[in-house]
Order: sequence, then C-alpha cells, then structure tokens
Amino acid sequence: MIRAPEARARHAAVLASLAEPLAALPAGERQLFEARLLRRFEDLHDGLEPVYGQRPDYQAFLERLTGALARGWSARPEPLKALDLERDLASDWFQHESMVGYVFYVERFAGTLAGVHEHLDYLDEIGATYVHLMKIMQARDGENDGGYAITDYSRVDPAVGTNADLETLCAALRDRGTSVCIDLVLNHCAREHPWAEAARAGDAHYLDYFHTFPDRALPDAYERTLPEVFPDFAPGNFTLDERSGRWVWTTFNAWQWDLDWSNPAVFLEIVEVMLTLANLGVEVFRLDAVAFMWKRLGTDSQNQEEVYDLLQALRACSRIATPAVVHKAEAIVSPDDLIRYFGVGRRHGKVSNVAYHNSLMVQFWSSLASRDTRLMTRALGEFPKTPSNIAWGTYVRCHDDIGWAVADDDAKAVGLDPFAHRSFLSDFYTGEFAGSFANGGVFQYNPGTGDRRVNGSLASLAGLGEALAANDTGAADLAIERILLGHALIAGFGGIPLIYMGDEIGLTNDEAWADDPEHASDSRWLHRPAMDWSRAGERHDPSSVAGRLFGGIRHIVTTRADTPQLHASHDTEILDTGHPRLFVLLRRHPIGPLLGVYNLTEGTQWLRGDVLRGVGLLHPGDRLGTGPTLTADDHVELPPYGRLWLS
Repeated sequence: MIRAPEARARHAAVLASLAEPLAALPAGERQLFEARLLRRFEDLHDGLEPVYGQRPDYQAFLERLTGALARGWSARPEPLKALDLERDLASDWFQHESMVGYVFYVERFAGTLAGVHEHLDYLDEIGATYVHLMKIMQARDGENDGGYAITDYSRVDPAVGTNADLETLCAALRDRGTSVCIDLVLNHCAREHPWAEAARAGDAHYLDYFHTFPDRALPDAYERTLPEVFPDFAPGNFTLDERSGRWVWTTFNAWQWDLDWSNPAVFLEIVEVMLTLANLGVEVFRLDAVAFMWKRLGTDSQNQEEVYDLLQALRACSRIATPAVVHKAEAIVSPDDLIRYFGVGRRHGKVSNVAYHNSLMVQFWSSLASRDTRLMTRALGEFPKTPSNIAWGTYVRCHDDIGWAVADDDAKAVGLDPFAHRSFLSDFYTGEFAGSFANGGVFQYNPGTGDRRVNGSLASLAGLGEALAANDTGAADLAIERILLGHALIAGFGGIPLIYMGDEIGLTNDEAWADDPEHASDSRWLHRPAMDWSRAGERHDPSSVAGRLFGGIRHIVTTRADTPQLHASHDTEILDTGHPRLFVLLRRHPIGPLLGVYNLTEGTQWLRGDVLRGVGLLHPGDRLGTGPTLTADDHVELPPYGRLWLS
C-alpha cells in the first residue's frame, strides 16, 4: 500500500507508462513486477523526491526510470527470476550464520575469471558462500587506484575475461550456493570514461555528469572545508583539465572524475549498469566511496543527507527489478555516520543491506598492540543499535590501508591521549615501536595532521612474517594464534565475516610490490600479494603453518554455520566486565545466549564466573573447543590469544 497521496498519483502515472515495456511478458510475470513496484514505490519515491522532486521533469524521469526497471526485469534470465522468488521468501538469506565471505583480486588469485573455475573446490573448502571478485570491470591503463578508475561500468576488463566469463562464473558459483559480489564505483569514474571524454570535448550533456568549474573561485571556496584523501600523491580536491580548460572535482586522483549526482541522468545511467550486471548473475554490489557522493559548500562534502536518499532509491530499484540482489555500502566513517548507511528515522533499514564494520577492525588491532581492551569495549559498546534486517561486514583487514579511526571522546574516556594513541599504533604496526611484533608500512603520512595510515598483510601485521624469517617457533605460534583470534572475533560478532585472500594460509607482505610500474606509487600493493598455490597445497598438513591456519579458520567457519545465535538479525551486546585484557560480547537467542570471550594478550587470563551466571550460563560449553577450563571458583581460563564461544 502506498500511503502518501502524491506518491499514489505518481505511481498511477508510472504504471500507465509501463504498458509497452511490460506488454511482451506473460500475465503472471507482469503482475509480479507490478506487485513489486507497488510494494517498493514509496521507498523509491521517498528517496528520489528530496533530491530531484523540484525539477519540472521529475515525473518524466520517474517514468524513464521505471521503464528501465521493467525492461531489466523482462530481460532477466529465468534462473535469476527463480532466485528472485526464493529471496522474496527468504529475505534474510545474507544474514544467515552460514554466510562467509572470501575476497580477492581476480588477477592475484587465479589470473582470469576462467582461472577462478579451477579453484571452486578451494572456495567450497574454506566455506565461502559469498565471493567478492575485485578489479574485474574495465579500468584505465596504468595507475587505476587498484581498479577503481572505471572506463566502462558494464564491461569486464579484457585482462581478466569477458562478460560471458563473468556470467558463467556467477552461474557456477550460484549452483554451489555461493553469491558473487563486485564493486560498483559510485563517486567517480576514470577520466578516460566515454562520459568524461565527451565532457572534455565540450559536450554540454556530459559536462553535466561532472562537477566542473571555469576558474578557481568555487573550488577554492570548497577547499576551505575539504580534507585530502591522498595528500602524498594527490593533494587537493580539484584538477585543471587542460583539454577542456575547466577545473574538475577529483577527490581521489587527478584521473578520477567525481560524478554529479544532482543530475538525474547520472542516476539513470547507474541503474542501467546495475540491471546489466545483476542480469549476468551478480548478487551483491559493493557500492564504493558512497560517503563522497554529494557535495555541499561549507562542509567536508561527506555523509550528506542526499547520499542516504540516493542509496535508498538505488536499493529500491534492485528490490523492484532484481530482488535477489543486496547492496553493501563502503563507508569508512565515524560510528554515528556509519549507522545511517543502514537507515535511521524515516529511512530505517532502507538504505543498505550491508556495511563494513571498520571500527571492529581498528579496535582489534588497537587492543592487540596495547594489550588493553578498555578502548575497544568502550568504543564498540557505544555503537548505535542496528535495524534487524541488515548485516555488518566484519573483517580483520581488507585490500585498503588501515586508518586509525579512534574517536577522541572514546580515547579520553579510558584515559588515553587520542593523538598519542594513534601515533603509537602507527609506530607499532610499522615496527618502529620497541618490542613490536609487526612488520607493516606507512601509507599517506600527512605531516600537517600527523596522520599515518598503515599497510600490511594480516600475517605480517600479526608478526608471522618476522617470526618465520627469524626461525622463531615460539613467536610464530603466537602469531598464528593472533590470526585465528581475529577470525574467531569477526566470525562470532554477527554479520558476514570476510576473509581476505591468503590470510587463511599466512601470506606475508609482497616486498617487491614497487617493481611493477603500475603499482609503484601505491604502497597498498604491499599487502596484495599473489596467491601462493604451492603454499596452499600444504593446507591439509596440520604440522605446517598453512595447515594450522587453514584448519583453524575452517573449524571456525564450520562451527559458525552451526551456531544460530550468529544470525545477523540478533543484536550484539558488548559487556564491560571490568577486565582490561578481555573483550566480551553477548548474543541473545531464543535457544539460549552465546557469550564470545576473547583474550587480546599473550598471557593467560581468567573471566569471572559471575559474568557467566549473570547471562544465564550455568554449565557452559565452548563451541569452538572442548572446554572451557574452569578454576575451582568457576572462573574461565583463556590461554594466550584464547577465544571461546560459550553456550
């Protein structure tokens, strides 16, 4: 039912305009599309109207948009229409405790999309039910920000295959119960994209796709309140394009042109792209750089209200034409802003299905370095509650750098100097701090702010690389336990745990990253090594490093799939037990609670028995092991970097 009178009137006009695009459909399919349109139209209109509703062509825009959705649904292959129906009936599929993600650059994992086919059994073995294929759409030659400077949104990069290869791979993974995720870059495209090329040639239609200016007056006004994302190699937010003679908004790099989402033609273009890719079998869109989509003078031009409206409308488009598809927002922002990417207030639960829990990653590394969980407990305990129809994407690390997003208020609340703590973390994970086990690198040092982000593979940041190089068995054992601790944490938090390629076998930094001219200016390639299939071949040897890690992570994943408390619809409660070395979280469920207990230190720690009794665990068992080990007074013992899922 559409509640608002204006929305009802617009829906009626839109429905009348769809007679032609729906005419060829069988009556049942036409009725199904019309029912979905009716169900989601208010969400669509409520997202679009605040952004475009004052334009005289708004109704015509709505009709063009819904016409595109109708054509997309008409062209949808039958197996995907069947999946749509399945997901209509089980809309929580992405929240299920069996969901586990595996993330990789296709070229680093298997060379090509066809090459990935040779390793489908490996993906099954690790337990992946969600595979994020990175750097597969056509990007500019040379430097391309790891594939995020797109020259064709709808075409697979010839270096890794074809659209047919992507469709074939999606079908093969779908048959195995695995969903494919790819990146959709919403803030910008490459300077070499046909839209930008036309704009550079003076085409007025395409100039309106971008933020361009005849002189520096407005760019200088904007710059007064804009931060710099890449101050080392891309200072400033505007670039003079010599061909057009205009200044162009380029948040990230000079060759990445920011799209102007105030132009509804841009919205239509992206929806057409979504429909094309969804009809190839893509089930998850990772919406890249969404925080930057809307520009407003006098602000940092991030997390503006229009961003949430646009994302709600994009999600409504998928729910109408391709309901099997979910959206994941890539927004690495503060907790108060992050929760809005799920939708709050009138947008509650309508904006994105999934968002990255960047704070969980940051707090994990912070507590490992400091051997103190008080900041972690405080920061994560202050997180706003989430809607019941979403899922966090939880991760220990990803393809990007680690920025120390520690809120000043949280640090001060536990007696830390915020600047000093962030500086300590950068020192620790680049190996500059005495006694550090880590071996990472600096990314984007800003002397003006003191900000230093960090690069490094999980194994190198956890100390495994240094330990193996020194042939230090004891240090290697501790590093392996840190890696398994991190994976137990992300798997037991709720949401979709994301395993980055190679972490399951302990791949260390690629020290030769700068030898490739295309990567030489971007030190994030330090932690993007090529898959070592020889090492992966050792994964069944429990005496090898690869075997210990693979077997340990596989055990965590298997246990997770049999733990209903980890369905993402249930809340995660952070418990402040007063223990400064343990991180404790509780997940309530009708069958009983699950208590996750994590020791962030290399020393043995004990959890008081009254904590267990306080949540109703009188005779706890550990789902991850055979324990727990209880002392005479019912305290629970955790060995170095121990992790327990008590139920």
